[in-house]
Amino acid sequence: MKHPHVSDVMTHTVIAVGRDAPFQEIVENMRKWRISALPVLAGDRHVVGVVSEADLLAREELREAVLPPSDRATDATRQQQAQAVTAGQLMSFPAITVHPDATTARAARAMVHARVKRLPVIDSEGHLVGVVSRGDLLKVYLRPDDDIAGDVHRALLAHPLPADASGINVEVEEGRVTLRGTVPEPSPIGVLDLLARSVPGVVDVRTLISVGPTAQADDGRSATTRGSGATQ
Repeated sequence: MKHPHVSDVMTHTVIAVGRDAPFQEIVENMRKWRISALPVLAGDRHVVGVVSEADLLAREELREAVLPPSDRATDATRQQQAQAVTAGQLMSFPAITVHPDATTARAARAMVHARVKRLPVIDSEGHLVGVVSRGDLLKVYLRPDDDIAGDVHRALLAHPLPADASGINVEVEEGRVTLRGTVPEPSPIGVLDLLARSVPGVVDVRTLISVGPTAQADDGRSATTRGSGATQ
């Protein structure tokens, strides 16, 4: 079982802009390529920031903001932001980035914590090599049920358990896993559930496992997908 990494799902062709890119060029690139943010580059494709739709809209909101006359320091800063016209002036920095060898789960956590929709992907020297979006991370849930069933069954067999798991039947339908079978003691049931949930593409898990005498495993191959009749 191979846990997906950012390099498995990222987009390699990236639309980016330099620090001096003007406001209208940024908007036009976002409209043309239907993206909500652009990496901002300096030098040899080094990512120095990200300019997003939120940054552009904040600039427009600041142009009409009214502050009390006494708040001069804040007013000066906001006026400077309101007059920003290039990517370097508009961008958020430092950029939240991710490396190609990071897991998709790590990239998802970074997106959630930073409240962003896209992350620039950089190599060890900080050069832009791609971009990963929320949609890219969700591609794992398009895996065929047969593939998921096979990975779940292999995960159950690979993990050391206090009871034999070779007779556990694995059914998968639209990413939802059902574990059926019998184990001689209840202790491994929770572990089996966690192992199934760790497989990429699994949407949910139902554990329908009873405790009692176990039947002889059907030569160790019991991973199936409902409706397909396939045996892995």
